[in-house]
Amino acid sequence: MSNPKFRIAICGGGVGGLTLAVALSRYQDIAVDVYEAAQTFCEIGAGVGVWPRAFRVLRKFGPDFEQQLLQRCGYEYTEDYVPAVKSRKSNQAVGIELFDLMTKGKLMRFHRADFHGVLLSFLPPSCTTHNAKRLISYTQPLEGSPRNSPITLTFVDGSTATCDVLIGADGIKSAVRPCMLRELAESLDPDEKQSVLSCMSPIWSGVAAYRTLVSAEKLRARCPDHRTLREFTQYMGKDAYFLAYPISLGQYVNFAGFTLERDVVDLAYKADTEIPRPSFKGKTNDEWVSELTAQQFVEPFKDLEEDAQHLLECVEKGTLWAVHTVKTLPSTNFRRVAIMGDAAHAMTPFQGSGAGQGIEDAYLLMTVLGHKSTTLETVPRALAIYDKLRRPFSSEVALRSMRGGQLCAFQEDVPLHELGDAITKNWEWAWLTDLDDALEEAVRLVEDSSIDVN
Repeated sequence: MSNPKFRIAICGGGVGGLTLAVALSRYQDIAVDVYEAAQTFCEIGAGVGVWPRAFRVLRKFGPDFEQQLLQRCGYEYTEDYVPAVKSRKSNQAVGIELFDLMTKGKLMRFHRADFHGVLLSFLPPSCTTHNAKRLISYTQPLEGSPRNSPITLTFVDGSTATCDVLIGADGIKSAVRPCMLRELAESLDPDEKQSVLSCMSPIWSGVAAYRTLVSAEKLRARCPDHRTLREFTQYMGKDAYFLAYPISLGQYVNFAGFTLERDVVDLAYKADTEIPRPSFKGKTNDEWVSELTAQQFVEPFKDLEEDAQHLLECVEKGTLWAVHTVKTLPSTNFRRVAIMGDAAHAMTPFQGSGAGQGIEDAYLLMTVLGHKSTTLETVPRALAIYDKLRRPFSSEVALRSMRGGQLCAFQEDVPLHELGDAITKNWEWAWLTDLDDALEEAVRLVEDSSIDVN
């Protein structure tokens, strides 16, 4: 590319980072580098769900992109009302149907590696990818430096690189987030400074997640007509529940179970609060993750109904994750640096919206950075517009997600006959709202520089 208007470095090659890279590919005057810490581009985890609000954003990438995604999930996109989740009261010997969650449009479910593969296949030649590049820190040019002075990136292997704009899509353990917040804190008074610095590191949410894939063939042999072979089912119990649904064109049943420690969950999003560490330790190199035997895996769910036990008996092994989140941040940008996705708003998985929020971040970032009015000199304003429009919304989604988990674990004071309505109202933003209004406002703010965006 000859003489781009600026070069963007994206740290992190997960769903959010690659979505941004693909989105930016429509602008021939922007150079993009993606720096991924792993040796190869890959995604950790089993299933990923995208609700209609976020899938409508992905449809903007064009029919070919959409078709590739639809081929991976095995069903067509619709905006009709459909049954989404069947929820059962399962903390008793014989479970009962509690309610059916109806959504306007389907949850589009993918094996995470399949979803990631589609994004990789749409990366243009103009996007340069770099593997085994784990960022340690960056340095922005000092105030008063020439406006074209680059940002310097420093990696674990000792190498360096430069860029004009840095986007941290490097996940909950982001290296960009603490660097950015330290920069921000230096511009504040002592009281505000400490509050900002307290947001640098992830915190334990009080939630433990149990994840595995179950062979559909094995489950079918044990229970030929098991409901999780055909539909998204949620088995709800006191302080613990799980949901299961078919993925990979019916080859597997994705299992996601949760336990919630009430005292910790209540503190997770309160500012300046000391959060205790998990009561368990991982047995892998990652202290947040523990490999479990089948017996260990099913233990928290042993008192759930018989229908749940049929599925649990097919578990061969699994992983236990201490679910960490990020505190509500005071900002997701500083000068020519911004963070997105889990780096900015890692949330609990109860509404299956983490990936979708990263997709929305990516598209709005593309909108403000790719706009013809945005120059290197006005990048800080463009990123401030992104922060203004995305941070309040994603923060609200994080709170709604946590409440969703508490409702499903019977930790909210809601009568059983009202639980379905409470869960629906808490969740319906994911199919009844759109990003379009924010995109229109972003364009308006970019084009009218007289409007204050701070």
